[in-house]
Amino acid sequence: MKTINRSAWLGAGLAAMPALALADGAPTLVDASTISAGDTAWMLTATALVLFMTIPGLALFYGGMVRRKNVLSTLMQSFAICALITVLWTVVGYSLAFTPGNPFIGGFDRVLLDGLVYLKDDAKLTTHPLAGTIPESVFMMFQMTFAIITPALITGAFAERMKFSAMLVFMTVWSLAVYVPVAHWVWAPGGWMADHGVLDFAGGTVVHINAGVAGLVAALVLGKRVGYGREAMAPHNLVLTLIGASMLWVGWFGFNAGSAVAADGRAGMAMMITQIATGAAALAWMFAEWIAKGKPSVLGIASGAVAGLVAITPAAGFVDAKGALAIGLISGVVCYWGATGLKHMLGYDDSLDAFGVHGVGGIVGALLTGVFAVKAIGGVEASLSAQALGVAITMAYCAVVTFVILKLVDAVIGLRVDEEKEREGLDLVLHGERVE
Repeated sequence: MKTINRSAWLGAGLAAMPALALADGAPTLVDASTISAGDTAWMLTATALVLFMTIPGLALFYGGMVRRKNVLSTLMQSFAICALITVLWTVVGYSLAFTPGNPFIGGFDRVLLDGLVYLKDDAKLTTHPLAGTIPESVFMMFQMTFAIITPALITGAFAERMKFSAMLVFMTVWSLAVYVPVAHWVWAPGGWMADHGVLDFAGGTVVHINAGVAGLVAALVLGKRVGYGREAMAPHNLVLTLIGASMLWVGWFGFNAGSAVAADGRAGMAMMITQIATGAAALAWMFAEWIAKGKPSVLGIASGAVAGLVAITPAAGFVDAKGALAIGLISGVVCYWGATGLKHMLGYDDSLDAFGVHGVGGIVGALLTGVFAVKAIGGVEASLSAQALGVAITMAYCAVVTFVILKLVDAVIGLRVDEEKEREGLDLVLHGERVE
C-alpha cells in the first residue's frame, strides 16, 4: 500500500477509515454510528469561521484600504466570489480536488455532488477518507471555504482597476485550472506533492502562495493604477481595515485548528501555535516600521498580524511554541520588506499587498515548516528540500497558468476599465452605487 503523507495532517479522522478507502482516496458509505458528534460539531464551527474570514473579514480588510470611490466594488468582489465558488465547488471543483483520479487531478465521482448522501432511515452516510469521523458534507463545506477565500485574496493585488465581468471570468477559470489541481497535489491521497513529502497543514502553499503569485501576475499584466506614484492613494477607512483584520485573526482558528479535522489535542495545539505566531508577527512588523518610519501605524500592525497568520498556516500542525515564535518574528519583518522595499524596488502596483503579505508570507512559512517541524508533533520528518520543491513548482505553475488566463480574458472581453472610468471610481461606473 502506498504511504500517504497526508495522514500526518489529519490524525483522528484517518484511524476510523478502512485501509482500502484510504489507499485509493475514495469517499465511503458508512454507518452513522462511526461519526463523532464532537468532531462534527467542531468542524461545523470551523467551517463557519473560515467562511467568516471572507465575508465579512477579508471584504472589510480590503474595503478599508481602497479609496472611497472603490469601496463598494471591493466589497462586491469578495461577496460575488463567495457565491461563484460555492457553485463551482458544488458542480465540479470538489470532485476534481478530492476524489480519486491521478497524482495531478481528481476524478468526476462527485460532479454535482452525486453520491454524497445522508440516509436517515438506513442510518448511513458518506465520509471522506481524509475526515473519517465527520460527514462528507461537512468536509466538502470546510474545503469549499478554502476554495472561496483563495481567489478573494487575489483581488487585493488588482484592486481599483479590473472590470467586474473580467474578474468573474478570470476567477472561474483560475479556480478550476490553478486552485483545484494544486489542492489535489498537496492534500488528496495520492497527490504527487503529498507523496513527495510536501507538508502544508492548512494552506500555505495551496491558498497563500497560489493567491500571492496570481496577484503579482495580475498586477503586472494589468499595470499600475492611474496616478500611481504621483497621486495620493491613502486608505479611506482604516477602522474597517482593523475590524476586518480582527475578524481574520479570529476566523483563522477555524482555518488552522479546523485543519486537524477533529476536536482533539492537535486542534488545540494548532490554535495555540496560530495565536503565538500572529502576535509575534504583528509586533515584528510594528517595530520594523517604527524603526524605519518613526511611527507605528494601525495599517502596519494589522498587516503584520495577517502576515503571521499566513506564515504559520502551513506549519500550524507541525511546530512547537518556539518554532511559532520564530516563524512569526521572521515573517513579520520579511513581509514588511515585501510590502514596502520589494514592491518599490521592482516598481509593480500590488494595490493591497496581496503578494507582499500572502505570497511572501506563504513562501516564508512553507520553507520554515521544513526547518522548525517537530516529528513528535506532526508524526513525520520534515524536509526543507521537499518544501522548497513544493514552493517552486507551485509558484511556476501558478504564474504561467495565471498569465495565460489573464491574456485570454483580456483578448476576449478586456481586463481593465478605461482611464476615465477608473478616475470616476468603480463603485459608480460598474455598480451604479456609491458611498455618500
